[in-house]
Amino acid sequence: MPFYDAQSGLFRIYYLQEFRPNDPATYHPVYAIETMDLTHYNALGEVLPTGNRWAQDAAIGTGSVIRCHKDGLYYLFYTGNKYHPSDWENRQVVMSATSTDGVEWSKTDLRLNGNEWYYYRNDFRDPEVFRTEDGVYHMLVATGKDGRNVLAEFTSSDCRNWTHKGLFMNTLWDRFYECPNVFKMGEWWYLVYSELHKEIRRVQYFKSKTYEGLAACTKDDNPVWPDNHEGYLDSRGFYAGKTASDGSNRYIWGWCPTRRDNNNTAVNNDNGEPDWAGTLVAHRLIQHDDGSLTLGEIETVRNWFNDEVSVSTTATSIAAGGSIELPALSDKTHLSFTVTASSAQTKFGVSIAKESWSGRYYSLIVNPEANNMAKVNFEQEGPDAMGFIPYIDGYFFSQPADRIYHIDIYIDRSVLVLYINGQVSYTNRIYGMSGKSWSIKCYDGSIQITAIRQQVYNPNKPTSLPVIEGKEGAFKRMENGQMIICRDGHKYTSMGQKL
Repeated sequence: MPFYDAQSGLFRIYYLQEFRPNDPATYHPVYAIETMDLTHYNALGEVLPTGNRWAQDAAIGTGSVIRCHKDGLYYLFYTGNKYHPSDWENRQVVMSATSTDGVEWSKTDLRLNGNEWYYYRNDFRDPEVFRTEDGVYHMLVATGKDGRNVLAEFTSSDCRNWTHKGLFMNTLWDRFYECPNVFKMGEWWYLVYSELHKEIRRVQYFKSKTYEGLAACTKDDNPVWPDNHEGYLDSRGFYAGKTASDGSNRYIWGWCPTRRDNNNTAVNNDNGEPDWAGTLVAHRLIQHDDGSLTLGEIETVRNWFNDEVSVSTTATSIAAGGSIELPALSDKTHLSFTVTASSAQTKFGVSIAKESWSGRYYSLIVNPEANNMAKVNFEQEGPDAMGFIPYIDGYFFSQPADRIYHIDIYIDRSVLVLYINGQVSYTNRIYGMSGKSWSIKCYDGSIQITAIRQQVYNPNKPTSLPVIEGKEGAFKRMENGQMIICRDGHKYTSMGQKL
């Protein structure tokens, strides 16, 4: 539940804390972290506890945060999940809390029960609150009605008293839009959502020149897709993404799930669910001339990798079946290189995480598709390998007209993010990368490789960090390189220790 606090100049990311195992009745209290540069984060710990096992919010579900212009208070809207509700009770209702600083929260008496308007009493969740240009606050709630999954809409002038406006959108077919997120960017309105359907399970979006036009994107089950790949923003390795903007850039934060038994092929578990929660991942939103969106790298994250690993930068040609091997990866590595493909049928990729005991390894393959399209596939290669791993492939994208692919790969322990030309984002959980060499391979056609860089973070070298002396919430760098944050006239370490 990311939120940009203009009062302190900080992004705060509120999230549901997953414990393994969770208490069966009371779980997912709201925790928070905050950042100024999307590279250094300050942990705030628990900011909103669950209720007891008999409370409506025995377990907390996701929502959104906003600052009301009427009273200057921060509002956190969330889902209250009741433990073992009776037949006449609501399993899920919309609740709220308020705060004067965005850190210390007090619960209110708000209870929006979906069955009052004939919505589902057991699925009424993920409240998304935003303000339109006319000053009205809107709330979208993911729910269902008359056997159809929908987004319901409520309006308010003060974030406290809510009026049912009606049905905002029917979801397509049998889909369910979790974690809806509405915002305006330039001339376009957007609805970002996470598709629950087990065959898809991705973050997607719709776009329109008007707020009202968003609702028409699914009219009569005839989708108005925002681009040529159905609005997919990433792979199945990035989920529950929501955005926040500081007025200059808009970013999206979501989760890269863990894999059962650290198995890189365990992408789709027996019941269709990934292992929920995992590692927080952030991307920058890129808006194109036609209003379409892609995800790209964050400049401060790129700058954080401040030390070079020695690799040959000489241009290298690789024919079909050939490869070049490069130095071992560290826990945190940034890789970048440029590929020039010989034709639209050229197939190439990056191989990592070779298992010494089996000889198997894992590859991210840029696979040519029909009509000058391409797609990132994830494959297990080597003896007795399964080959293509379903459900974790990327989305279709247009091959560059000049056949030049500028590729950046960011690795943090077992999380990997790949970007291509500002047009493609691909996130995945891959265990076993650290300490092993990587290679660039050509499968069909031929490729020319240039501008290879391999970078790591060196704590003994300076990095470019924001320093705003005296500003509340500002991150500062001490002489020994330790990051501190200013709050209430005092200095704290990034772990919350008062100095």
